[in-house]
Amino acid sequence: MTASISDILLHWYDRHARALPWRNPPGAPVPNDPAWPYRVWLSEVMLQQTTVAAVKPYFAKFTEMWPTVFDLAAAGEGEVMAAWAGLGYYSRARNLVKCADKVAARGGFPETEAELRELPGLGAYAAASIAAIAFGQRAVVVDANVERVTARLFAIEEPLPAARKTIRERADEITPTARAGDFAQAMMDLGSQICTTKAPKCLLCPLADHCAARIAGEPERLPIKPPKKAKPERSGTAYWIERGGEETREVWLVTRPGEGMLGGMRCLPDDGWSAREDGSGIAPVDGQSEPLGAVRHTFTHAHLTLNVVRIKAVGNDLPGKGEWWPADRIADAGLPTLFAKAARLVSAQD
Repeated sequence: MTASISDILLHWYDRHARALPWRNPPGAPVPNDPAWPYRVWLSEVMLQQTTVAAVKPYFAKFTEMWPTVFDLAAAGEGEVMAAWAGLGYYSRARNLVKCADKVAARGGFPETEAELRELPGLGAYAAASIAAIAFGQRAVVVDANVERVTARLFAIEEPLPAARKTIRERADEITPTARAGDFAQAMMDLGSQICTTKAPKCLLCPLADHCAARIAGEPERLPIKPPKKAKPERSGTAYWIERGGEETREVWLVTRPGEGMLGGMRCLPDDGWSAREDGSGIAPVDGQSEPLGAVRHTFTHAHLTLNVVRIKAVGNDLPGKGEWWPADRIADAGLPTLFAKAARLVSAQD
């Protein structure tokens, strides 16, 4: 059964694999190209908790700006963070810079799963995926899609997260030695296209005859997940501090601390809100203020209502480490999505 499942799935993958800019064609040998591991690594980091559609333009931008890991390592952190703006989960970008530095210092990517785990930002899934896809090693790759396919294939009734040990063991049983990278990507494609969270397309599934959950008649029930906790509501205020006239108007942008939410990003000053507490509502400078409305944003751990207030700067008593930025070029500042929403609110009222 083990060989049968991998053979059937690889045969399906050969005909139905998604064409993605960071993928090798099905069945092709691992490219003998120093840039290949870099592209696999970059895609894996970007794809963490992010859709393929969202990642594609960022992947194209990064590989055009920095074709190799050595190019990326030579770039300034601020430049990388600005290029990442809008993709979210900004700790990934900070780890991207740290990882690129380490890889460049050692002359290239390590090839083993264990060594890859030692790099910043690479957990068990990413290390296994890079080892299998970039270097052709046998590695057990388990992301959310693989987790769902495996739980249904073997009708694993144990609830998550406790079930993950069993899921990994069963995934190990069906992972082949040859074409392990293709097999991992086949499982991912099966989960994203066929064995979906809701309304799985069992009639189109190449593993339907082997799937215990389908045979039992309730595949959608698995894997069993704990109930989601309601996200708390938070509120805060961002300040559009400006100077100059209509033709020379500039806005004060600060760089957030390296750690924490949106760490290292260029942003508008705010009142200290976080996912754990509301902001103070206290303006960081004196001056004529004008409330402009609010924007909404959802983070991993909280919903945020961000009030936006415009302040005409008086003097040089400005908050935080920052810079004056031309207001008519605010779209080029690399603001994260939340503050880009705030900037658009300001622009709509000019």
